[in-house]
Amino acid sequence: MQDNVFETISQAYYDLTASEKKAADYLMSHQQESQFMSIAELADECGVAEATISRFCRRLGYKGYNAFKLAIANATARLTHPDASDDEGGSTSFEDMAQRLYRTDHDALSQALALLNRDALCAAADKLESARRVYCMGQGGSMLIAEEAAHLFSAASGKFFAVRDSHMQMIRAANSTAQDVLLYFSYSGATRDMMETLQVAREQGAYIILITRFSKSPGGELADLVLQCGANESPLQLGSVAAKIAQLYLLDVLFAEFCRRRPEDFAQRRDRIAAALADKHL
Repeated sequence: MQDNVFETISQAYYDLTASEKKAADYLMSHQQESQFMSIAELADECGVAEATISRFCRRLGYKGYNAFKLAIANATARLTHPDASDDEGGSTSFEDMAQRLYRTDHDALSQALALLNRDALCAAADKLESARRVYCMGQGGSMLIAEEAAHLFSAASGKFFAVRDSHMQMIRAANSTAQDVLLYFSYSGATRDMMETLQVAREQGAYIILITRFSKSPGGELADLVLQCGANESPLQLGSVAAKIAQLYLLDVLFAEFCRRRPEDFAQRRDRIAAALADKHL
């Protein structure tokens, strides 16, 4: 069992029943409040039976609800997860809001660091280095990270391409080969367009690297390699800045490892790009 209860929930999320997922979604988005609730109150808020909450706790490895509540209290002792409603009506000061967001973003980075898997990152860098083409993809907010990945890696290689439109993603997947890599960003790892694209790419033999919070997500099952990012957020939340920061940190580490393989080549490319862009500046 993980030390942090919310990490435990994230890892187990896609093994939960539909009712248990309701509890997981509520807990991930109401971390502070839930530690003070009775089992009846939590069940009522989640719209499930008390027996579901008890089963949920045991599935996560806790002996009972009291032990589960204690784990929540321990996990939230250092951090108040921000909620837009906290600041409505001027209920908190600007300074409090800024500090709370800082702690949340910092916590997401700490989680991302703790989840780093050296072997997986090195394997990903190996595949990116040997690939003929690398297609950077995502949906919604994660597509912004995919575009940043293509932009970042373009300083080191000309084979990275951002594919934005879901139809074009499908076309690229259908035309991919075993020499190509799909670098896919999805915090939830469970969007319909992603699943369709990954399935087609898999059929063509392309290598799939998925950057997600949920390693056991449906997308994780289709991927050849999963890189986990941080941030305590359920798959159904809208995608916080903290979640994007965690993805960006993981991307930064992956890029640094990629460039570390050939430092002289990267330095030469960087100098050429700087010279080419020099006239663009006033």
